[in-house]
Amino acid sequence: MDDDRPEVLLTGLLFYDLVLTGLGKPPTPGEEIWTAGMGCGPGGIANLAVAASRFGLRTSLATVFGDDFYGVHCQEVLAGQEGIDLALSRVADGWHTPVTVALALPHSRLRSSGGTPVHDRALVTHGQEPPYSQDQLMGDPPEARTALVHLEAEPRAWLAKAAAGGTQIYADVGWDPTQQWSTDLLEQLALCHAFLPNETEAMAYTRTDSAVAALGTLAELVPVAVVTRGAEGALAVDQTTGEYAGVPALAVDVLDATGAGDVFGASFVAASLGGWPLEERLLFAVLSAGLAVQHHGGALAAPGWYGIDRWWRSVTDPELKRTYGFLADRIPADVGPAVHYAPVTPPVRL
Repeated sequence: MDDDRPEVLLTGLLFYDLVLTGLGKPPTPGEEIWTAGMGCGPGGIANLAVAASRFGLRTSLATVFGDDFYGVHCQEVLAGQEGIDLALSRVADGWHTPVTVALALPHSRLRSSGGTPVHDRALVTHGQEPPYSQDQLMGDPPEARTALVHLEAEPRAWLAKAAAGGTQIYADVGWDPTQQWSTDLLEQLALCHAFLPNETEAMAYTRTDSAVAALGTLAELVPVAVVTRGAEGALAVDQTTGEYAGVPALAVDVLDATGAGDVFGASFVAASLGGWPLEERLLFAVLSAGLAVQHHGGALAAPGWYGIDRWWRSVTDPELKRTYGFLADRIPADVGPAVHYAPVTPPVRL
């Protein structure tokens, strides 16, 4: 198909992430704790962009970079290393790229389906509001096959323009710090093709008490509704095809859960653009997220086709072979070069 449109259009706030892993417990005032692992790289909206690009999708990102070391480094990684189109992005003179330090902590009360501790995160961020809004960056958004967005309480004008131009909107939503979970936000689903909240968010916004009930409510508001459940997998309904699916999570040892939801979303879009059945789309997204949490950071932990292919070649468990047998026909002949995972430190510029 001769189609040069971006396959994934993105806009949002970019961060420089420094992730510390291997902490046995949270630090307390006056205490120094040595960690077992560390990684760094682009974060925030970059999580979605890298995850999509590593599946060979033409990815266009509109964001703001500071003119500092962190901004320059993130540009080099995203454009030079990952091949993401930054034509819609801007560099802001005198503005500092937001920096987040993430502490990956074991959660003693939760365990993955494999029995290993699920890691929670504590985040410390420094930054200011960017000098350009999403609407300023996008203007009249280019035609694209899909857009991956994080819905916010205040609707963005560019979103309605993109939807009117034929772009399919795949939406997620973040934690509401007010914990009011205003149902007004759900009105924006009228613009969306798919909505992919996590279980907590889905139940809070729909005022329901289970993931299944939340999914049922969301399915009345958007053609494709997905509820992610962390260690319990994911549920989805596709009204356009009449499909329902529920899949378990992959049993993995979790190193860092940063950006796992973004990897899930980008992987689901990649499979959807391929026209896969709903169950395969969910399994693929769960697998991608499961592979991502075994590496540092959000953006650079995304497996891409290279990581999916390596995992598939290593599988010996008969049940996994049956469950993911569809990959034999889905993995492309050229899976691309080896992916670059988050380095311990960025290159030093003297």
